[in-house]
Parts: sequence; C-alpha cells; structure tokens
Amino acid sequence: MQEFFNNVSRYPRYFITFTLGIFFALFEWLKPLFQKPVTAIALIGFFIGGALFISFTLRAMLGLSPV
Repeated sequence: MQEFFNNVSRYPRYFITFTLGIFFALFEWLKPLFQKPVTAIALIGFFIGGALFISFTLRAMLGLSPV
C-alpha cells in the first residue's frame, strides 16, 4: 500500500514539471518577439485580450454577472 501512495504522490510533481516546461518553451519561443516595441505591445495586447475574452465567456456561461 505504501508503494501505491508513493506512486500517486508523484503525479502532482509531474504535472507541475510538465506545465512549467510548456511555459518555459513558450516563453523562449516568444522572447525574440519582445525585442521590438511594436511586436511587444501587440503581444501584450493579445494576451490581455485573450484573458478578458476567457473571463467574460466564463462569467456568461456560469451566470456570475449579467453581461
């Protein structure tokens, strides 16, 4: 039974490592685009717009506030 819990306890660590790896690879891929101010502003605007879109969509789907 101890082996089972040791095995299950590894899954959160694997998930965190996997997620950080994806973000690190994405950041390394986008880092050259942040060198120019025009593309940096466009990327920041894209990220903010995407976050707002997801936020408004989830609020409307869950009925948290009238949209």
